Amino acid sequence: MNQDWLEKDFYKTLGVTKTATADEIKKAYRRLAKELHPDANQNDPKAEDRFKAVSEAYDVIGNDANRKEYDEAREMFSRGGFQGGFPGGAGFPGGAQGMNFDLGDLFGGMFGGGAGARRPQRGNDLETRTTLSFADALQGVTIPLRLTGDARCEACRGSGAKAGTTPRQCTACNGTGHTQRSMGGFGFSEPCRDCRGQGSIVDTPCPDCRGTGAVRNTRTVQVRIPAGVKDAARIRLAGRGGPGSNGGPAGDLFVVVTVTPHPVFGRKDEHLTITVPITIAEAALGANIPVPVVTGGSVSLKVPAGTVHGKTFRLKGRGVPAAKGRDGDLLVTVEIAVPNKLSKQAREALEAYAAASADDYPRDELLARAARAPRIEPEP
Repeated sequence: MNQDWLEKDFYKTLGVTKTATADEIKKAYRRLAKELHPDANQNDPKAEDRFKAVSEAYDVIGNDANRKEYDEAREMFSRGGFQGGFPGGAGFPGGAQGMNFDLGDLFGGMFGGGAGARRPQRGNDLETRTTLSFADALQGVTIPLRLTGDARCEACRGSGAKAGTTPRQCTACNGTGHTQRSMGGFGFSEPCRDCRGQGSIVDTPCPDCRGTGAVRNTRTVQVRIPAGVKDAARIRLAGRGGPGSNGGPAGDLFVVVTVTPHPVFGRKDEHLTITVPITIAEAALGANIPVPVVTGGSVSLKVPAGTVHGKTFRLKGRGVPAAKGRDGDLLVTVEIAVPNKLSKQAREALEAYAAASADDYPRDELLARAARAPRIEPEP
């Protein structure tokens, strides 16, 4: 951590309270990162600074260990650490007034403490979205994604110095990136003002990156989407996010997937669903009917005699392909299709059927149960 972090309220930056849960902090960060991302605010030059502030805040309080140190340090300084000591010695025997000790030691090197130059910093996590067809989501696909963001300047290899030159070590801090300062009886380290905490000074900046060591560019990343991915799934690609600094690792890339609906099939977890119409005769007499499958063509489904409207059948292994284990099933729901128009021959046949089944009245039992049920007397 840097010394100046003590003066920043990272909870306020993310718009959460000090008692916020880790989940609440993560949700707040994701919302703000999406809202303030430079790609979405190309006409707002201040958006990138706000985006970086949000990322810095999340790097601290989004990490349990960093958050604990940050909270403890701010609590200690709020009790008078900047005004010449802690009340009552802050638990130190004999009090702290007049003592000159390094707060870097007190907080385990939290402020750098002159214990070396710039520390490696992990790159920012990035998030992007993509839309897949229903078929691609089921079988998996490799897609190119264009990402715009910071990347290492290849002209200077991230050093910030013009090709053929090298940064020189800062003489003010001897390359540590920090200097010692005494305040109110305390000695603590702070970022070196000459080199701005970098530990080195670039005399001839790289013209491509203007001495920052990073450039904004557009890159194409090949992303493998696994088979069976669901709509709204969030896929993590480790190390494919923003570049790290000072030798730190790159962040992660998160890909949020939107799956377009299929005109025929639906999905329920690992199963596919389909609704198939059948005729009155097929429902009453039974039949073998063709059912489309997502791989193309159709398979035969046996509908037993007396099948009711809305009955669901299961075709095993015809659902979502599984990466491991058994594939999902195809759930087939049948709906009895009542014809809107009848030919003369069909009408005569139905009338003959109605006459032949006059004694098989389907609502007799329902009417009998209703007659036995308690009645509600109408108001006079």
